[in-house]
Amino acid sequence: MEGMYPLGVITASILAFLLLVGIHGRWGKGRKATGKRGSGEVAAGFDEADVIVVGAGVTGSALAYALGKDGRRVHVFERDLSEPDRIVGEVLQPGGCLNLFELGLEDCLNEIDAQRILGYVLYKDGRSAKLSLPLEKYHVDVAARGFHHGRFIQRLREKAATLSSVQLKQGTVASLIKEDGIVKGVVYKTKSGKESKAFAPLTIVCDGCFSNLRHMLCSSEVDVPSYFVGLLLEDCQLPFPNYGHLILADPSIVLFYSISSTEIRCLVDVPGQKVPSIANGEMEMYLKTIVAPQVPTELRDAFVMAIDKGNIRTMPCKSMPADAHLTPGVFLMGDAFNMRHPITGGGMTVGLSDVIVLSNLLRPLHDLHDATALCKYLESFYILRKPVASTMNMLADAFYKLFGASSDEARKEIGQAYFDCLSLGGGFSSDSTALFGGLIASPLHLIIHFLVVVTYGVGHLMLPIPSVQGLRSSARLMSAAAGIILPLMKAEGVRQTFFPSTFPAYYRAPPAQLKQ
Repeated sequence: MEGMYPLGVITASILAFLLLVGIHGRWGKGRKATGKRGSGEVAAGFDEADVIVVGAGVTGSALAYALGKDGRRVHVFERDLSEPDRIVGEVLQPGGCLNLFELGLEDCLNEIDAQRILGYVLYKDGRSAKLSLPLEKYHVDVAARGFHHGRFIQRLREKAATLSSVQLKQGTVASLIKEDGIVKGVVYKTKSGKESKAFAPLTIVCDGCFSNLRHMLCSSEVDVPSYFVGLLLEDCQLPFPNYGHLILADPSIVLFYSISSTEIRCLVDVPGQKVPSIANGEMEMYLKTIVAPQVPTELRDAFVMAIDKGNIRTMPCKSMPADAHLTPGVFLMGDAFNMRHPITGGGMTVGLSDVIVLSNLLRPLHDLHDATALCKYLESFYILRKPVASTMNMLADAFYKLFGASSDEARKEIGQAYFDCLSLGGGFSSDSTALFGGLIASPLHLIIHFLVVVTYGVGHLMLPIPSVQGLRSSARLMSAAAGIILPLMKAEGVRQTFFPSTFPAYYRAPPAQLKQ
C-alpha cells in the first residue's frame, strides 16, 4: 500500500495538470472570442454568441458580416431563410453601393443579373427631364443597381455564412429575455415549432418593416400613406435604357426600372389606406383606365399585357420616424427602427450606412457584458447616423408630398417648380440626383435645395409684373412649403440633425471597462 502512494500522487498530478490545461484552453478561447480581433480572425465555438442578430434581411445580413469579420461570434435568427419574393427593395442607390464597398460586400451584386441605373427620367404633363447621376468622380462602379430583391438577400446571407464566426439559424424570435431591465437574449421557435432560448450580451433587432419586436423597443407610430401595386413587364425595353423612369401622374407616381436583363418592374403608387380589389376586377379596371393612358407609349402595351397576366401584387408604403427606447442589452436597427416612403429607394442605403456606423462604434470594444455602459455609449449611434438617415428620410417624404396625391394647389405649384428647375439641367439637377442617390449626406444641403425650389416657384408667380393675386399665391406657396418641410425636420429632431455637436454623445469615447 505504501508503494502505491507515490504512483497515486504521480497519477493525480498528471490528471490535475491535464485538467488545468483544458480549463485554461477553454478560458483562453472564450476570452479570445469575446475580445477585439483582427479582421481576418474568426471564432471557432458556437456554444455562446457575442451578438444575436434578429433578421437576415439587408441590414441584418450585412451587420452579421461586418461583426463577424471583426471576429465576433454572431448568431442570426431569420424566420425564413428561403429566397424572399418582394416588390420593393429592388433598387440600391449609388450611396448604398459605396457602403457595400466599404463593408467588403460589393461582390454581392455579382451573379444576380443586376442592372446598372445611370440616372432617372421624369415625365410630367407631356414633358420629360432626363437626369444623370454624378458618378464621374468615383474610381469604382457605383452606379445604382436594379435587381430581384430575393437574389440580393441570398447573396448577402451567403457572404455572411462564409465566416465561421457567423451562424444563420431559421427560427422566429417570439420575445426578448429580460432580467432586471436588461435584455439577455431571445426566445425563438424553430421551423418544427420547438421553443428554444439563445443568450448573448447584445441583441440587435432588425427584423424589417413587419417587425414583431418593434413595439417592445420604440413608441413611433407607423404611417401608411399609400400602397405600391407591382407588375412585372417582360421582354420590353425602357425608352431610356439604364435609367429609372418616374411618371408624375394623376393621382400619384408610377415607377419603371429594370430588375434583370429581361424584366422591368412597374410600381404604381395608390394613395390612401385601401387599394382597389384585385379579386373582383376593380384593380384591373383602375390600372387600365386611370394609369395606362399616362404610361409612356413605348411601355403601354407591355403594361397592359402585364395586367392581363394577372400577377398583380401590393405592398404597403410605410413611414416611421426613428424613436427607439434605450434598453440595456438590445439595439433596434433597419426598417424595424426607421422607415421613409419607398418612392426614392433610399431604405437600403440608410440601412447599410447604419451598419457602418454601428460596427465602427463596436470595433474598439473587447467586452460587451456591461450592458448599462454599452447602452450609454451607443447613444452616439443616434447622432452619428443623422447625416445619411435624415437626408434620405426627409427627401423621400418631401418628394412624395410634392408629387403624390394632393388636392392642395400650392403643393402642386411647388411640385411644378421643382420639375421646372430639374428641366433646366446644370448644377441644380446634378445636386438633385446626388441627393436622390445618397451621394450627398447633408440635411442642411437638402433644406437649401428645397428653399431654392420655393424661391423659384415664388418668382414664377410674381413675374413678369407683381400683383396682389401673385402675392397671395406666393404666400400660400410658402405656407405649403413650411407645412411640408417643418414637420419632417421636427420628426428628425432639429438639434440632432442640424446641430449634432451640441450633444455630449457626439463626442463619446468607448468606456474603459469595455475596452479591457
